Amino acid sequence: MEGGVAASRIPPGKNTVSRDLSDVIGRVLPAPENHLSAEKLEQARKARRSFMGKALAMGAGAVSTAAASTRALAAEGEDAILKLPAHSTGLGQSVATDGYGKPSKWEANLQRRQSPGLTRVPQASVSFTPLQGLFGIITPSGLHFERHHQGWWDIDPSQHRLMVNGLVKRERVFTMDDLMRLPSVSRIHFIECGANSAPEWGNVALPSVQYTHGMVSCCEFTGVLLSTLLEMCGYDKKNGKYVLAEGADGSSMTRTIDIDRAMDDCIVAWAMNGEMLRPENGYPLRLVVPGIQGVSWVKYLRRLEVGDQKWATKDEAVHYIDHMPDGTHRQYTGIQECKSVITTPSGSQTLLDKGYYNITGLAWSGRGAIKRVDVSVDGGRNWRTARIEGPVLPKALTRFNIDWVWDGKPAVLQSRAIDSTGYVQPKINQLRAVRGTRSIYHQNAIQSWRVAESGEVSNVQVF
Repeated sequence: MEGGVAASRIPPGKNTVSRDLSDVIGRVLPAPENHLSAEKLEQARKARRSFMGKALAMGAGAVSTAAASTRALAAEGEDAILKLPAHSTGLGQSVATDGYGKPSKWEANLQRRQSPGLTRVPQASVSFTPLQGLFGIITPSGLHFERHHQGWWDIDPSQHRLMVNGLVKRERVFTMDDLMRLPSVSRIHFIECGANSAPEWGNVALPSVQYTHGMVSCCEFTGVLLSTLLEMCGYDKKNGKYVLAEGADGSSMTRTIDIDRAMDDCIVAWAMNGEMLRPENGYPLRLVVPGIQGVSWVKYLRRLEVGDQKWATKDEAVHYIDHMPDGTHRQYTGIQECKSVITTPSGSQTLLDKGYYNITGLAWSGRGAIKRVDVSVDGGRNWRTARIEGPVLPKALTRFNIDWVWDGKPAVLQSRAIDSTGYVQPKINQLRAVRGTRSIYHQNAIQSWRVAESGEVSNVQVF
């Protein structure tokens, strides 16, 4: 691909934002939202037609014309600068107008969205995090993806109980007050549904990063270490090999956790991002199992049982299994392997200008921390090392950025993550060679976004 030619001028790790006003800093037209009301859709269409019309009049993509327009604006001045708006000449809203703060009305399009037709009933479905509109590594609580098996509940915390039983010396029942008086920890971790990116196993299926990768979020979780509870109850250190976690929702979600993991970094959490869990994320109590697929992060946690063998519950023996090419299937393969994705520019977005762009994205690994991210703009022929933005934490999302000057020619953008174990994110054909195409879970292949000469960005598979 020729898209790598312009990029090759940029030394790794250098900030190339031009100080010359004749150079264009490229603009990205956001991916369209198809889940708004008819009225809002029409407003968006009118706004975009007006915006695109102005862009075309400027010769969007033509550096010289855009630069001339920029110089003209600088000479004549803009009303947005020269004329004071109402908010600069009047009184604003009162303090605490909203007892609980809300996003700006101008950000109303940034929402979790359900994929139509994904499941038969919305109570057993998924909503996707809008990765394309987020910054840093923390997912706002209100945009955290959802996966429910029988709907969500807003449970009275005063009536909620957590039982610890099985191979323990002292079976106990904890109230929420009991748990919240125990020593607590706060840690940042990602959670990813095992089926994230699943439709892409066979071929290109989804248009934008919200739907291809939006079943991943990253938050600060606060709670008591699971190891603390097991020690308090005197778990059987000789025979206790596994812990069964059970939820209180209608699906009675139950998952097996091996004792070594349970005693390592698992958290029985009541808070997320500095406040109590949201009901759709398991309020008042959920299990946090860092690095393991989200189904094991049991919501509405009500029971922990220590046992000497795996339970092979319905969501371990029938669901959340890996179908292998030889017709067999694998169970208990919960670790989310090293993965990354470019979030901007990404599918369904449009580049309006030739010029400078900041390619940005996210990387994560269930086995540790992200060590490096490489980015290609020519479909994997040439790679450059991206800048890793701090903090870099184990089993958490990591933000990466890299500079790119688009010359208006076709390009294929890819990112490739490497974690602290040395594992390298595979290409889709490499993954299929081992796993086939019948799988649903644990698809962590390199994602490709094609930039056309028109600037339109689409989902493709290149290897």
